[in-house]
Amino acid sequence: MTNIKKLTLTLFSTVLLIAGLPCYVFAGDATQGVTEGGQTGNSEEEAISTEENASAETDGAVAADETPAPLTSAEVPGTIANGVTIAGTDVSGMNFDEAKAAAEQYASQFASVNFTVKAGDLSVNATGADFGIGARADEVCRLAVLYGKTGNPLERYIAGKKCDAGQAVDFSIPLVADSEAVSTFLTNNQSALSVPVVNNGLKRENGQFVFIAGNDGVSIDVASSAAKITNFVDSEWDGSDSTIELDTTTVEPEGSEEQLRAIQDNLGTFSTNYSTSGASRKQNIKVATANINGSVVYPGETFSTSTTMKSRTLENGYAIAAAYENGTTVDSVGGGVCQVSSTLYNAVIRAELEIVERSPHSMKVAYVKPSDDAAIADGIKDFVFKNNQDYPIYIEGITTGTVVSFTIYGKETRPANRKVSFESEILETTDPGNEFHLDGTLAVGTVTRTSAAHQGIKAQLLKIVTVDGQEQSRDVFNKSTYRMTNNIYSVGTAGATPEGLAAINAAVATGDVEAVKAAATSAAAAAAGRTPAADPNAAGQTPAAGAETTPGANTTPAENTTPTAPAENTTPAQPTTPTENTNTTPAESTTPAADTTGAGGN
Repeated sequence: MTNIKKLTLTLFSTVLLIAGLPCYVFAGDATQGVTEGGQTGNSEEEAISTEENASAETDGAVAADETPAPLTSAEVPGTIANGVTIAGTDVSGMNFDEAKAAAEQYASQFASVNFTVKAGDLSVNATGADFGIGARADEVCRLAVLYGKTGNPLERYIAGKKCDAGQAVDFSIPLVADSEAVSTFLTNNQSALSVPVVNNGLKRENGQFVFIAGNDGVSIDVASSAAKITNFVDSEWDGSDSTIELDTTTVEPEGSEEQLRAIQDNLGTFSTNYSTSGASRKQNIKVATANINGSVVYPGETFSTSTTMKSRTLENGYAIAAAYENGTTVDSVGGGVCQVSSTLYNAVIRAELEIVERSPHSMKVAYVKPSDDAAIADGIKDFVFKNNQDYPIYIEGITTGTVVSFTIYGKETRPANRKVSFESEILETTDPGNEFHLDGTLAVGTVTRTSAAHQGIKAQLLKIVTVDGQEQSRDVFNKSTYRMTNNIYSVGTAGATPEGLAAINAAVATGDVEAVKAAATSAAAAAAGRTPAADPNAAGQTPAAGAETTPGANTTPAENTTPTAPAENTTPAQPTTPTENTNTTPAESTTPAADTTGAGGN
């Protein structure tokens, strides 16, 4: 009986070999997708999927949303049988790691394939590298290593004969796109593939609002489009240059005509004067105001003053003017625009919109009272507010003569008998002193003020609400601290006698300006009869224009009036803080009555 079974098995094997049947070596359908002798079987994706399912049943399975850990030769030991190829590459005798490297090398050729992704009439080009296209090499190489080593004895025998005969057994490589890379590419190119929506708007002409219709926008659906691209690469792509149409959504303009036509009421207004500013600072105020004028802010939206002003550059029409930097006044492109943001701030708080971000200056400014200001510094400080109303608001900014004004228009919903006002209150002051720096490059007798002092101030802004003229509340709205800075003087010592220099040092130690000036004058007189020890031309040196200077001997020193310097509201946190380029110029010394120039509305 045993001999009969052996004979039957031999005959069956012979029939299979003669018939040239495909060599299925894995249990069930696990060998689908293998190509033998130039014949292509079913898809490799199905073969791999079936094999993975079989592993899941026996090994506990990997969750569907988890990515299996990459395999190595340690997990898939052994070498690949003779005659086995992957995508036409002979991998005979290779271990798993070597075969995987060969498979990934094959897949790398698709990094330069071009894809055109389209959104209507808009398109951008991408490459296989942009989409992170690679091979599912682990599954393919595992099948290649196991070829001829699994299945029943007959299956292993037939596979071995095929390999010994050099008959090709080729595994094709499924190519896949990296979904994260695809999403990143689409996100980075979203603006190039989208038509920006133009919201319905308003413009104010001759005291009247005119409705301006907007236009629909088109935006790509990044999540849906990314899935579409990855599915295409995984299941439809033939490896050639391709075009893919993305999923898009239509973006309708914000603000209905009915909503916008409801904007008629003055919710809050405020003005400041910049008559003492130089030409460059005046230019900056006008440019910044014009950039903000006409802005419409819809319910729930936030408004960035710095962004709307546009970057303070020469190309954007700004000029070089005085600004604050690290507690001193410097020249900066856009100097003066803080007066614009501060004026807008006062109009906004009277309209009772929500303040999102506001910073005081590092030193007090002259154009508004303490705590009434809002500083701007690129990347550091901004004035941001939110429209917390049920209707859009319109910002009107105008410069008339040397007055800048902002008015917030909207739909008034506050009771007519309710009034809002604001009051600046100084809590504490710190008086400045004097600093003296001896300068051997200046002629003895010269005393020049190089930086004006600022009084240190702690202040708060109070919000006062009245109903029918009776005060209902008085609350602290903000608190601000302004840095104290000393007067700084340069004291010339070139040509001074030892005795004169000693007298100057003694006067400097007192901190008294008049004492230093007197000592400098005496030292200059003492040096007049001898050859200067330093620069022979130093004695004739002319102080900088506008500087407070004590002349040489025999001249009565006269101190100039101290100009009021620009001010800011917070001490910069770092010595490299960008300039707060919207401050008042040193020449501005008059503070307008801030709380009487702005009306709070109802």
